[in-house]
Amino acid sequence: MRGGGRPGGASRRIQRILRRPAANPRSRPQGADYYPATPAANIVRIVPLGGVEEVGRNMVAVDANGDIIVFDAGFHFKAEDDAPGADYTLPNSRYLEKNQDRVRGVVITHAHLDHIGGIPFLLPRFGNPPIYTRSLTSLMIKRRQEEYPDVPKPEIVIVEPGQSVTIGSTKVKFFPVTHSIPDSMGASLETPYGNVVLSGDLKLEHEDGVASEKEQKVWGELGKDKNLFFIADSTNAERDGFSIPEKRVQQTLDEIIKTVSSRLIIGTFASQFERMVRIIESAEKYGKKVVTEGRSIRNNIEVAELAGLLKVAKGTIIPAQDIPNYPPDKLVVLATGAQGEEFAALMRIATKQHKYITFNERDTVVLSSSVIPGNETSVQKLKDNLYRNRLTIIHYRSSDVHSTGHGNTGELVWFNKQVNSKFFMPGYGYYSMTASHAKAVEQAGRPRDTIVIADNGSVIDIVDGKRLEVHKQKVPSAPLIVDGFTIGSLQEVVMRDRQMLAKDGMFVIIASVNLKTGKLRKSPDIISRGFVYLRESQNLLNEARLLIKKTIEDSTHNMNPVDLDYVKNNLTDVLAGFLFARTNKAPMVIPVLIGM
Repeated sequence: MRGGGRPGGASRRIQRILRRPAANPRSRPQGADYYPATPAANIVRIVPLGGVEEVGRNMVAVDANGDIIVFDAGFHFKAEDDAPGADYTLPNSRYLEKNQDRVRGVVITHAHLDHIGGIPFLLPRFGNPPIYTRSLTSLMIKRRQEEYPDVPKPEIVIVEPGQSVTIGSTKVKFFPVTHSIPDSMGASLETPYGNVVLSGDLKLEHEDGVASEKEQKVWGELGKDKNLFFIADSTNAERDGFSIPEKRVQQTLDEIIKTVSSRLIIGTFASQFERMVRIIESAEKYGKKVVTEGRSIRNNIEVAELAGLLKVAKGTIIPAQDIPNYPPDKLVVLATGAQGEEFAALMRIATKQHKYITFNERDTVVLSSSVIPGNETSVQKLKDNLYRNRLTIIHYRSSDVHSTGHGNTGELVWFNKQVNSKFFMPGYGYYSMTASHAKAVEQAGRPRDTIVIADNGSVIDIVDGKRLEVHKQKVPSAPLIVDGFTIGSLQEVVMRDRQMLAKDGMFVIIASVNLKTGKLRKSPDIISRGFVYLRESQNLLNEARLLIKKTIEDSTHNMNPVDLDYVKNNLTDVLAGFLFARTNKAPMVIPVLIGM
């Protein structure tokens, strides 16, 4: 028997569980929130608000020249384990809300959701400042805003690489970077002590580890500036060497489209604009028809056409219901769901739930994506379901059909040397990634005392352009939760209750109490969900009913008038201890007492 061998000990353990804080110690601020004073004129302040302890939720604030300029406003693709049922999480914006009179603008580096997904939720919280970004990104932001018609539309200023704009009193210069979506850019913010350079997500365009002329020109020009602080992408910092060039992937896919003599289904990320464009162009070149399956792919193809990235002949893209009208070797299906999402096109086809497409053993499926960390189980289920259809699968481990959008350590070290900043902070990744990035550049010659590995909410001051000072306290950094129509801090009790329900279920007691005598009018009803199977637990239920009756009647003895709230609290405590002692489970006990 657990809990000290008696119901009282188990009961106290239950109460400790109920009072226990959420699993993530950062989910609740300890004491008063920390808001540092406005920095003096000789201080350049960097505050990462998200994206340096996870992949996603990217947001960095730079406070210099009396201005705060925010870089990116993304969300996390799925909610945290300690926020079950929530839709997704956002960076904490309370620091910006506190200083919104000095927030001059938001620079968006590119159009992936981990950089733009938070815009409709976050920007109105700190004054809805203007957004500075490139053309394709602006189209993606506007398309996403259509889903939130009640949210004020942000002002969007289109910028181009090489252009400088003054935001507030601060000059910001933009430069192009290579990533898996067009119009990606980095930014360089001028201060009296040198520039703060942010890379955004990026990789190096190279041939066998030698940077292309375009990359050498862009980064060579950037390195001529006096650069004070560099923040760079760490997503692939745990991978050595150089990533596969996207050009090689495009050549591989072109050859597959040309030579496969069966129906071809390609699963990829809808955000891989350039890859989707090249797939459609290759299909058109070889006289094949393209079927687009998945809302995000169709939306992004429309955006690509609006942006002038894709010009497709009429009749190249056909609806799925027209598939029977063409020979299998003349069909390419471009589908979402390569990460094994349950309701995405690939999984629905693989499990025979698609209205128009059914796999057969002559089909060839190309998974033109890698596995995002955390999606291993769902991707494995997808592959298992695909193989049940006896078809042929080509994936990134067997062929060059996918290239990452993020540079490996060889590329990251190259960028670091080109920028040649005085100080460096790895960004955009889990702590293991930022730490690996820091180690790589240190081993390449950067002094350790010029590197800072930050947490979300860290306050990093560069004083007189000469020394780093990292505040001991952090600004509010607990993720904001999007939970249905609610947006706010992680409501500990609500999320804790969901965790308990998911783990041990619920035990509901419904009892009618005579308010004059305190006696039960009849045997209490019990509802159990996710705790025990009632039909197989009759002894437990009979004992529980007797204990419920005794507890209520003992609690109301000589009580006049009867205080049902007191009785409920006492009943919860006693039953929680009893159930834990008998089952080693801690269900949520919910007493419903009806006074009659």
